[in-house]
Amino acid sequence: MQIMLSPTVALTETELLEIRNQFPVLTRLVHGKPLVYLDNGATTQKPQCVIDSIRDYYSRYNANIHRGVHQLSQEASVAYEAVRGIVQTFIGAASPETIVFTKGTTDGVNLVAQSYLRARLSAGDEVLITGMEHHSNIVPWQQVCEATGAVLRVVPVLDDGSLDEAAFQQLLADKTKFVAFTHVSNSLGTINRAKELIALAHAKHIPVLLDGAQAVPHICVNVRELDADFYVFSGHKIYGPTGIGVLYAKPEFMAQMSPYQGGGGIIKTVTFEKTTYVDGPLKFEAGTPNIEGTIALGRAIQLMEEIGVERIAEHEHDLLTYATAQLTSIAGLRIIGTSAHKAAVISFVVEGIHPFDLGTILDQQGVAVRTGHHCTQPLMARFGVQGTVRASFAVYNTKQEIDVLIQAIHKAIKMLS
Repeated sequence: MQIMLSPTVALTETELLEIRNQFPVLTRLVHGKPLVYLDNGATTQKPQCVIDSIRDYYSRYNANIHRGVHQLSQEASVAYEAVRGIVQTFIGAASPETIVFTKGTTDGVNLVAQSYLRARLSAGDEVLITGMEHHSNIVPWQQVCEATGAVLRVVPVLDDGSLDEAAFQQLLADKTKFVAFTHVSNSLGTINRAKELIALAHAKHIPVLLDGAQAVPHICVNVRELDADFYVFSGHKIYGPTGIGVLYAKPEFMAQMSPYQGGGGIIKTVTFEKTTYVDGPLKFEAGTPNIEGTIALGRAIQLMEEIGVERIAEHEHDLLTYATAQLTSIAGLRIIGTSAHKAAVISFVVEGIHPFDLGTILDQQGVAVRTGHHCTQPLMARFGVQGTVRASFAVYNTKQEIDVLIQAIHKAIKMLS
């Protein structure tokens, strides 16, 4: 079902209701309360059209791809490959051949670390990341550094949760062989000035990977305008299913990469003496892929485009502004991450209350938030906290739901203080 929306920027109440009606889970009761789902940074809920696309695949043309001449295989192959073009347009890539399907952001980072970077590092070389990275954009680089004797360098984070860009520039050295950083922080919501940071690295001929897991759901992304060499994101954070993600790689970099997983689907010829590989993205998609997940990812992207990514961003920014004002009025509550440039993510702590306890009380009121370190333990240490409560917004959230969140926080403070 296609959502019919007006050309205005702001979503009207009628349009928002129509969007919400596409998400079956939003009608649920949790502990007898209407569900208020504010854990979108972890994963978004799925619209009926995405659910239907999975059912349709299994009901009508379930078959393996790229291997069969029969009708079902041909239909499945066409549907699968069509999604490369959908992703290409969505992120402004030059060609579908720049799009590799992965299991998700983590898989994409590991693919680049092992297939591109590892063979190019020597003892004493440096890899530069930032202090606001998700563990998925820390651990793979640590692993290749440990294996090669290279050194991991970290750009510090300022008190407001923005990146120390002066330090970034200073840390770009002759020994720096690679840079990887998040486009949008999953814990702080900070939107990094990716284009400018990439330009600084490229001035020294250093390749850059951008972790776009939290950017693609919230802001318009154009990889060519950013000039990113590698860009990774996950389908489940943009209303698609879990287990599917995207690695974008510039053609010149993809051509230099060797597959780090072997198997069917990636080969030209196999003998017991030697194997040769196909060119392009299929070289990195060994085995039977997540066919239904890929097709459903394409439908999720189409839904975002039907609504309009700019309109989604505007709606979420409105929610962020409203929620920030409401939260800062609560005595003892402190927002972690107050950069001027933020996506729709708010992390906070309440004095004297453990985030887990607060999250538990919120859940009893039907409010789903994330509590803990959000896979950013070094960042939590930077701000002197063990963890935070994180509310993260999506296109289907409303100001009324934020009001429920605020009321639930007040109730929790009364109970736990």
